Amino acid sequence: MGCGVIGAAWASRLLLNGVDVAVSDPSDNAEQILTEVLANAVAAYDDLGLPTDRRGAYRMASSIADAVADAQFIQESVPERPDIKAAVLADIEAAAPVDTIIGSSTSGIKPSVMQESMTYPERLVVGHPYNPVYLLPVVEVVGGESTTIENIRRAQGIYAGIGMKPIHVRVEIDAFVGDRLLEAVWREALWLVNDGVATTQEIDDIMTHGFGLRWAQMGLFETYRVAGGAGGFRHFIEQFGPTLEWPWTKLMDTPDFTPELVDTLVEQSDAQSGMHTIRDLERTRDRNVVGFLKVLEANNWGAGTTIADHRNR
Repeated sequence: MGCGVIGAAWASRLLLNGVDVAVSDPSDNAEQILTEVLANAVAAYDDLGLPTDRRGAYRMASSIADAVADAQFIQESVPERPDIKAAVLADIEAAAPVDTIIGSSTSGIKPSVMQESMTYPERLVVGHPYNPVYLLPVVEVVGGESTTIENIRRAQGIYAGIGMKPIHVRVEIDAFVGDRLLEAVWREALWLVNDGVATTQEIDDIMTHGFGLRWAQMGLFETYRVAGGAGGFRHFIEQFGPTLEWPWTKLMDTPDFTPELVDTLVEQSDAQSGMHTIRDLERTRDRNVVGFLKVLEANNWGAGTTIADHRNR
């Protein structure tokens, strides 16, 4: 359901893992978006050495009911508005088998909110991915108040079966885990631009040339464990824990999105990468991620283990 950036990438991952997909989207250019995103996904899988010759077939459904009538799994990726999601879920429930799992790609809406108007709320989970969905393995799986643990496990099995790393977020919170972390970085970055400390280019360079390279293969806590040296994580906490009391960040506030700040952000971003088309940027991103994944797979580390497991499967 939905064939924008996320929905088309979900469809591409499913197709390249041999799953037939029915796509429902009211946009006139939905199929064009799907074919373009699928072409990127095929190129990425070719670079990664994963097979692309056993793909499923897709069709553009005439309606939501047409798409879901015989569906064994449904992924909803419509705009982040509760009213739109409620309407789409109602149409899904009117036509889909009652035991079909429904995953929502929402990046922040609690599943319990979406379940309020559902007839069979026990089969709804959040399946929140990261872009590009066809390449990045992680997906946050979140159940609502009515979701059964059996259906959470079923959803995790479905996602794992198409090469993903499903993480069960056990406590239902707004924005889940990943976006909460990203939100903290985003807030601080906005202040750095707003206060004239750094440009969008400089902030991105510090990420891509510094800690971003560490985070690509070790997360926050493992990275800090290494930073503790022979004394380990306890030594790190003892050494750097007190700095949390220093006024380094502004995480409890954000600058006002004044026209001047918006203009500054847009102008700096345009200067940084406006010379490339979105598809060019996507393809470059994918080649770089493939390179990271190949190295990680060769070293049996991090996200590379998920690729190796999926390749073997």
